[in-house]
Amino acid sequence: MSTSNPKSPSREDLDDTRRAALEEIDNAKFGWFHIRACLVAGIGFFTDAYDLFSINLVSAILGYTYFSSINANEVPTDIDSGLKSSAAIGTMFGQLIFGWMADRFGRKKMYGIELMIIIVTTIGSALSPKNLSIDMYTIIIVWRLILGLGIGGDYPLSAIITSEFASKKRRGAMMAAVFAMQGFGILFAGVVSLVTLLAFRPLILSNSQNLDYVWRIIIGVGIIPATIALYFRLTIPETPRFTIDVQGNVDKAAHNIKFALEQGKYIEKYEIESEYRIVIQKATWKDFIHHFGQWENGKVLLGTSVTWFAHDIAYYGIGLNNAIILEAIGYVKTEDAYQSLFNISIGNIVITLMGTIPGYWFTVFLVDSLGRKYIQLQGFALLTIIFIIIGFGYKEIITKSIPLFIILYSLSQFFQNFGPNATTFIVPGEVFPTRYRSTCHGISAASGKLGAIISQFVFLKLKDIGGKNQSVNHLFKFFGFFTFIGFLFTLLIPETKGLTLEELSNEKKIIHIDKDTKDIIIDDPTILSSRSIRKSRPWYEEDDDFSDAS
Repeated sequence: MSTSNPKSPSREDLDDTRRAALEEIDNAKFGWFHIRACLVAGIGFFTDAYDLFSINLVSAILGYTYFSSINANEVPTDIDSGLKSSAAIGTMFGQLIFGWMADRFGRKKMYGIELMIIIVTTIGSALSPKNLSIDMYTIIIVWRLILGLGIGGDYPLSAIITSEFASKKRRGAMMAAVFAMQGFGILFAGVVSLVTLLAFRPLILSNSQNLDYVWRIIIGVGIIPATIALYFRLTIPETPRFTIDVQGNVDKAAHNIKFALEQGKYIEKYEIESEYRIVIQKATWKDFIHHFGQWENGKVLLGTSVTWFAHDIAYYGIGLNNAIILEAIGYVKTEDAYQSLFNISIGNIVITLMGTIPGYWFTVFLVDSLGRKYIQLQGFALLTIIFIIIGFGYKEIITKSIPLFIILYSLSQFFQNFGPNATTFIVPGEVFPTRYRSTCHGISAASGKLGAIISQFVFLKLKDIGGKNQSVNHLFKFFGFFTFIGFLFTLLIPETKGLTLEELSNEKKIIHIDKDTKDIIIDDPTILSSRSIRKSRPWYEEDDDFSDAS
């Protein structure tokens, strides 16, 4: 790079290099590097969904295995609640912790750690012993709590990495495709359950205690996709926007993205280090409060957080309790353990194929043309209508036509995924400044998991008021109320289709020469101060020369 003096590069060089690098990303043709990024991130979400939603099937199996004689083949409510909410609690904390760490230490440094946690805890859950002083259910719950930390880390990391590598034309589709792998993870859980039941059928029919093998296999299979994805996550490059906007290394970002787009892959040994780096505003609590204390910025974080919270109340209230809902309408319940669990697995597969997976892929193909906000608004609106219909007409519907109930139920799955389930994931990965993008995605996602936790306790506590499963209809009314709240708060978020991340996050940085000092500085209208260019040193070290500059 040319320089205007021996000490620093010229304004034109840095400005042109930065703009060219960002434009190259935003206008890049969709290629193998983008496909690879989607696959690497998507396999993680496949694993996350498998681990989160397989517990729906595992809990039913545990009921027939260990509670056949003492609780009518059902896991006691407190244990069931712990099994289903523990991973969500861990996920909430994982989203907050990994979201902050990815902004502090870098996306690349954190990516892969979350999968290591998932692999270790999945093995621990599957091998939980039965004969210790601590009961087996407590051990599983603790393992799933830690498992949730890894799952939680995947949300902000995969969202931000995909967002920051994507072109503006296809960014929504790429992020939606990553998230859509959840649908295949949920489907895979049903398929693995079905296949394992079929494989162990003779043993189960002879003694239901042999179901012990089945639930352990279902949980253990979750390590396979996680292990496949681990190597690729550890070798993914740092995102160019983090390299520029946080590390301040313009040349390195420009070189890495050019090499990756041309070669379709990233090779660490070909990285370069430039002599000079831009020192810009660091992420601090003071700056965070100043930035989001302004209504135009704060309302966006409020919107992404409340809409995700409202959505997950319905999504997880239903998704983690499919077996209960199918039982409540008389679809699965028999005295035969094998037949009941077989019916539950088939029911989950049918619902996933009818509503969940199609909804995800409608979003993938339409999100960049219809827009995120439109899809989220129509999704919340239609879900509110569907839940009100089910809630007020529940008893009459299941009395006269169970197929009608399954159709309405599948439609709710469809519009959750061709609607807020996908868009609440996408938008927080686009609308915040680079230095807070992962943190704010983590805050938004953690708000969602808080809703999931509340929903789980509410569902299991209220469903039996008036008798077993007699208040399921009121829960659908409860879900409808919160989807309406989600609709209202969607009005706070901006439409993001077709815009660059810099346009969305108000990061139109301008590099120029200070009239008095002649230093090359970078101004950002979202921050209070400017920072000079300095010679390169490790980006995470404190810089006394500039930390107090104003």
